[in-house]
Amino acid sequence: MSPHPLTWLYAPGDRPHVVDKALVSGADVVVIDLEDAVAPDRKAYAREATAERLTEPQPVPVHVRVNALDGPLAQADLTAMAPLPGVSGLRLPKVISPAQITRVAETAAPAEGGAPPLYALLETALGIERAYEIATAHPALRGIALGEADLRADLGVRHDTGLDWSRARVVAAARAAALPPPPQSVHPDTRDLDGLKAGCAHGRALGFLGRAAIHPRQLPVIESAYRPTEEEIEQAETVIKAATTNEGAQALENGTFIDAAVVAAARRTLSLAGTPR
Repeated sequence: MSPHPLTWLYAPGDRPHVVDKALVSGADVVVIDLEDAVAPDRKAYAREATAERLTEPQPVPVHVRVNALDGPLAQADLTAMAPLPGVSGLRLPKVISPAQITRVAETAAPAEGGAPPLYALLETALGIERAYEIATAHPALRGIALGEADLRADLGVRHDTGLDWSRARVVAAARAAALPPPPQSVHPDTRDLDGLKAGCAHGRALGFLGRAAIHPRQLPVIESAYRPTEEEIEQAETVIKAATTNEGAQALENGTFIDAAVVAAARRTLSLAGTPR
């Protein structure tokens, strides 16, 4: 298994049986959603059911996506979820400022320790413009990602490629802030596995690592798309072998030029494959 999460499966908090299935789906991280997937009249039940589920550690990391930080439900969500032993992270939707991260980190901290790891979702033009400032707002922040459905609506984008600048901006901001590469946003058509595969290949080329999912059938496609191929692993091993026997820049037998940056990329490939060197 790769040491890096590649699949992040969402499950609605008001449907405990779906959460049960998600926890045994093989996803690297399960995200229990209290926000978009839950109808307004079921928000309180979703919070209560999720809190009951997460009173104990879970078999896989579980994150909880709380309701919008500028709305009336977020504080109750944070207060209920932050202290729970089964919560591995809190996902914060529609973040638009560093101050929001700082405020959550300070107010969601249980009495016996600091806040759980926080993950900011950037879903507006303003959030994208402030990506680096948000990414560096507080040590409790462990990752950023896009919420593409809301961002698409906010920008008025009509074609998927219209989001590529925002995608690249978030990838660069995460790297500049020394955070992990962000996972891609969800592919909303759960039956369009070919489209999911193509989208993952595009996201990988842009620098994303892994992808969020809304149905277990999407998980194998995401895993396959983001896990290094045998050819990539073999090439990486060749690079590492050459780097350990020679110093400085050099060319392999196939003509590939390698230097420190290429070696670093090879190490990352092997780490993703689960064979770090």
